[in-house]
Amino acid sequence: MRNRFLPALMGGVALLGYGQAAMAAEPRFNMTRGVTPVAHEVYDLHMLILWICVAIGLAVYAVMLYSIFNHRKSKGAVAAQFHEHPTLEVVWTVIPAVVLVLMAIPATQAMIKLYDTSDPDMTVKVTGYQWKWHYDYLDEGISFFSNLKTPPEQIDGSAAKDENYLRDVDNPVVLPIKTKIRFVITANDVLHAWWVPDFGWKQDAIPGFINENWAYIEEPGTYRGQCAELCGRNHGFMPIVVQAVPEDEYRQWVARQKLAMAEAASASDKAYSTEELMAAGEKVYQTTCVACHQANGQGVPGAFPALAGGAIATGPVAGHLNIVVNGKAGTAMQAFGAQLNDLDIAAVITYERNAFGNDSGDVVQPADVKAAR
Repeated sequence: MRNRFLPALMGGVALLGYGQAAMAAEPRFNMTRGVTPVAHEVYDLHMLILWICVAIGLAVYAVMLYSIFNHRKSKGAVAAQFHEHPTLEVVWTVIPAVVLVLMAIPATQAMIKLYDTSDPDMTVKVTGYQWKWHYDYLDEGISFFSNLKTPPEQIDGSAAKDENYLRDVDNPVVLPIKTKIRFVITANDVLHAWWVPDFGWKQDAIPGFINENWAYIEEPGTYRGQCAELCGRNHGFMPIVVQAVPEDEYRQWVARQKLAMAEAASASDKAYSTEELMAAGEKVYQTTCVACHQANGQGVPGAFPALAGGAIATGPVAGHLNIVVNGKAGTAMQAFGAQLNDLDIAAVITYERNAFGNDSGDVVQPADVKAAR
């Protein structure tokens, strides 16, 4: 028994050391190093603590091995009988305390850097919704929603899943590299959490409360994350995509966004054909409404009402407009008047009243939505 036990224990110690080394070398088994100074700081702190733990583990196993081998019964060892040992008790109290203090110093330094949002070059406000993100570029006057882009066919399994299944959005966050960006983060309804692993931090989004953090992105690229706080039925369907680009590309993107916002603002003065509204409405429905009312408009019995043959989609247009714009208190139906522009609301109402077998023939124009606001 003794000859089998000792090699096994020594092998366990060797395996511990090998496993820790593998974790450090292979990102698949370790946290990412990230692309911001904060992420590097957190990664270095993580590795420091990891190796301290490895050293402690090896020391403990070495003492165990020495004790087992040199104080075994076959050598005639007899257990000592004592109830206290002041020196030993002081040692095993002081040494861990010193180790903890030494670990606390770099941890505190990292936390101070993590929350230093002073002197930012730009500020982005992030607001969590069920189940999407809203971004306000406070210095640029730009704002938009970012929704899951994965089509329903992939979610229900009727189509093959692509590489970025549940990790792609219709409107990614575009940010300049080598710029200190301050994020102010809140929520509109329930608790969310904004998390991009490559940035090195996760920040809670709390209704009625503002949290903040910052990032200085060192390398261009696409960085993905997701909501990291259980926020309801479609918690897993609100990814985050950040595209970090050079300053000149960022300025070009800002110009395009401002032009698109101006065009959307002027949409209320135009009239659209039924075909145009149906096509636009289907897109809005797939990104905004499908999570609750389902792709076929059947809803979820007991939770979300059906639009197919439902009282709202087949009743008076004014009532349909009112509930989409203002929502319904006490239910999960949000007020989309502040989330969608006049054209989007007109299009999705037209779509809902003429899809799923409803065939009402009703057409709602952006001007009708503007008048109803």
